[in-house]
Amino acid sequence: MKDYLKLLKFIKPYLGRFSLATVCMAFSAVFDGVTLAMMVPLADKVLTNRKIILPVKLPASLAAFVDKINSFTPEALLNYMAIGIILLFILKGFFGFMQSYLMSDIGQCIVRDIKAKLYAKFQMLSLDYFTQKRGGEMISRITNDARIVENAVSYGSTDLVYQGLQVVVFFTLTLCIYAKFVIFIVPPLAILGYLISSVGKKMRKLSRSSQEKMADANSVLYENIIGARIVKAFSMEEYEINKFNKINNDYYRVSMKSIKRMLLLSPATEILGCIAGVVVFVLGGKEVIAGKISFGVFGLFIGSLLSTIRPFKKLSQVTALNQQAAAASQRIYEVLDANPTVVEFPNAGELTAFKKNVEFQDVWFSYADNHVLKGVNLDVPRGSVLAVVGPSGNGKTTLLDLIPRFYDPKKGKIMIDGVDIKGVKLKSLRLQVGIVTQETILFNDTIRANISYGKPGASDAEIKQAASQANAHDFITRMLAGYDTIIGDRGMRISGGERQRIAIARALLKNPPILILDEATSQLDSESERIVQEALDRLIQGRTVFVIAHRLSTVRNADKIVVLDKGVIVEQGTHSQLLEKAGLYKRLYDIQEIQ
Repeated sequence: MKDYLKLLKFIKPYLGRFSLATVCMAFSAVFDGVTLAMMVPLADKVLTNRKIILPVKLPASLAAFVDKINSFTPEALLNYMAIGIILLFILKGFFGFMQSYLMSDIGQCIVRDIKAKLYAKFQMLSLDYFTQKRGGEMISRITNDARIVENAVSYGSTDLVYQGLQVVVFFTLTLCIYAKFVIFIVPPLAILGYLISSVGKKMRKLSRSSQEKMADANSVLYENIIGARIVKAFSMEEYEINKFNKINNDYYRVSMKSIKRMLLLSPATEILGCIAGVVVFVLGGKEVIAGKISFGVFGLFIGSLLSTIRPFKKLSQVTALNQQAAAASQRIYEVLDANPTVVEFPNAGELTAFKKNVEFQDVWFSYADNHVLKGVNLDVPRGSVLAVVGPSGNGKTTLLDLIPRFYDPKKGKIMIDGVDIKGVKLKSLRLQVGIVTQETILFNDTIRANISYGKPGASDAEIKQAASQANAHDFITRMLAGYDTIIGDRGMRISGGERQRIAIARALLKNPPILILDEATSQLDSESERIVQEALDRLIQGRTVFVIAHRLSTVRNADKIVVLDKGVIVEQGTHSQLLEKAGLYKRLYDIQEIQ
């Protein structure tokens, strides 16, 4: 219930509409009761021309109304009822439409808000959150979980209020007509309430499991779309089909457990209602035979009794929906309540233009208990090129990820111009930093939009100049749509070298004073590498550059090279100095020369 109530907080901005919808539901429920009550004058007065006989003493005003109806001739009453029924159904239809429309609108608004909040939250979370979560699972939170919430709000909340009001209306009718028979209704309702509660608790667990299975399916689907080339290259289609089918079947089994329990409530409700109805029918029938109650009034009593059971059936389905929504709410709030590990201090200032140096002071970093960096100290002057080399998995990328604060050191500081980067606004810090990585990330948009991604509103002249400097303008203009060419998911419609040159153009247009190159040419053929390297040479001019490279031949001209081994700087110097030391750098260099 706590998770469901947290979910209902999303209704708060729409309380006015919700209140209006509730009023419409109340009128609809009352009109349902009035519609059923129309059978009394129809059966007693119009069809049989007998007086309406009630077994209870009515208030004076209501008794006078019944006497007035009894005074009409069947023909006159039939005419009045014909007009009344038409007006009644017009009003009932209007209020029914309004309450359904308003609740659907609220449901859509809430789902829109949840999706927007989740997406915004994803943008605000730190990079480590995305390394720990699966892409398909995060997509499932926005799609599948939000859809479940929509059902709970649009239909669940509507039925919870509307069917609840119907129960009140019809139960009040039965109570007013024959209070002594209500005792036969209470036990079945109590049993039904217990069943609904028990099934609801089980549904909560099953719903959570079902949503997790759906997230698993989404994750496999997402990975296969991203890795389609690898799947086909290794002929693993059948393996992937079997893997997905297993997850899909697990989801089916969990879903069927939920459906089975939900469907069992319907016959249970009908059986309990039938037992109560038969008992009341027998006892009430004797009252009709004895002339203590008119047939029409007794029919209203039976109709009200059966109409009380019907909304209970609906409410049992609402319970299932609400339990699913509660499970979805828990998963949604797991995201919304997550805290970024990299936070901007409230009094953070702007980082002014970079002028002097970037300094690492006794920097330590670890993933869980795995120490990746241990006491790193570096001083990189403005305008210099620092190369970071070493065996794979020794913290090179992590070291440079600390500069734009993708992560924060566990211990130590990173200073830019003597200012701790933790004390400046993230946006002002990241505006100073440009990144080109080996895994080029482009978006399913135009080439123009991808180049100007770091500088929205850039002019065509600026975009073309950046593309020219990145050796990209020629191949772009050869395309039919030129700069308006859509390059597909992750830029898969163009070659690796072309993707890398667009990424370089993007960095050039941003024009950052600090540049990070992470294996920027490692995945290219010789010709593409030559073209990209020319573009990189233009990019690094006048900037402070941090380079990660496995190909040591590409960092010969760096002002300083540091060698990382097991998170520790074991060597540093120029290319020639490190070769003279005959340490780890020389061993790595010699291995590559032999190859």
